[in-house]
Amino acid sequence: MMEKMFCYLWIHKKFKQPYLGIVEGNKIVHLELLKEKRSRMKILLIDPDRNIPVEKINAILKETLKLYKKK
Repeated sequence: MMEKMFCYLWIHKKFKQPYLGIVEGNKIVHLELLKEKRSRMKILLIDPDRNIPVEKINAILKETLKLYKKK
């Protein structure tokens, strides 16, 4: 079984905010995912001063997981 990167958590250099990076984000349609200058990835910025949007993150991860199950 070939292992592929799914997502990651990092700090955005420009905005100084944590974000969730979705590797196959270009295949996901979600209004709050930002494409930036990346060909495959999209990111979800997370405001450190607010509650973590757990339901939103779960929805995005479930949608992304569907892509990996098809392969």
